[in-house]
Amino acid sequence: MRIDKFLKVSRIIKRRTVANEACDASHIKVNGSVVKASYQVKENDIIEVAFGARVLSIRVTRILESPKKADAGEMYEVLS
Repeated sequence: MRIDKFLKVSRIIKRRTVANEACDASHIKVNGSVVKASYQVKENDIIEVAFGARVLSIRVTRILESPKKADAGEMYEVLS
């Protein structure tokens, strides 16, 4: 699954276009490297999302194509 879609379906970022723009602006890192929106997310990837001065670090635990709202939180584990 593409990282922009993962961020949207896991409800970390509200809209896919915003996730795509965040990737274009180098606000998204996976395993320490800046990635484009087309990056294919795998389980156990460490994703860092920069929200202004705050950085959210998560580990991908599951990849679900279209999860329900209650299941979205099971797709990742917050590290910091």
